[in-house]
Amino acid sequence: MEMNGNRRLAITQQQAWEALNDPQTLKKCIPGCDKFELTGDNAYAVALAVKVGPVSAKFQGKVQLSEIVPPDGYRLSFEGQGGVAGFAKGASSVTLKPAEGGCDLDYTVQAQVGGKIAQLGQRLVDGAAKSTADDFFKRFEEEMQLRYGPPPAETAAVDEPEAARAGGDEVGEKGGAMSGFMRKIGLGRKADPEAAKPGDKA
Repeated sequence: MEMNGNRRLAITQQQAWEALNDPQTLKKCIPGCDKFELTGDNAYAVALAVKVGPVSAKFQGKVQLSEIVPPDGYRLSFEGQGGVAGFAKGASSVTLKPAEGGCDLDYTVQAQVGGKIAQLGQRLVDGAAKSTADDFFKRFEEEMQLRYGPPPAETAAVDEPEAARAGGDEVGEKGGAMSGFMRKIGLGRKADPEAAKPGDKA
């Protein structure tokens, strides 16, 4: 299986680099992950639940980082065992670069799977991998917003209703002044209930 992609992140390159090297952040953002612990120099023990079609399994594995170039990127290798469900192993590269409004993240993944998962077929495996990647980046972006706040464009959108309300108040004040003026000159008064009815003599 091979997969690659690109994401625009609304945080700085340094912020993205720190998050992608923080085990707790990765544990929160990887779907089904309940363990991501540092065990040695750039080595981690990982446990996560995986579901591909009708097959569900708990994988135990390890991740090793290499070719680390802060804050530009790194390469990681991984392997995991899921019992009778099968195994997975492979490598991935992550590259960060500055961009307008944040930074760009490029990634590639090459992986091999075996066991029951492999028997499900390439299309199902690829679909599950893409869904997992999309879910990871959705969680990652939400976590970054909690940590650093929404992107500037979103902040402006939030502030806009305040300006609209201020404008509405101004119009309301002008409208109130106009109503007072209309009353003064005898316009805009409610109809007098004792006014002459149809058929009354003048």
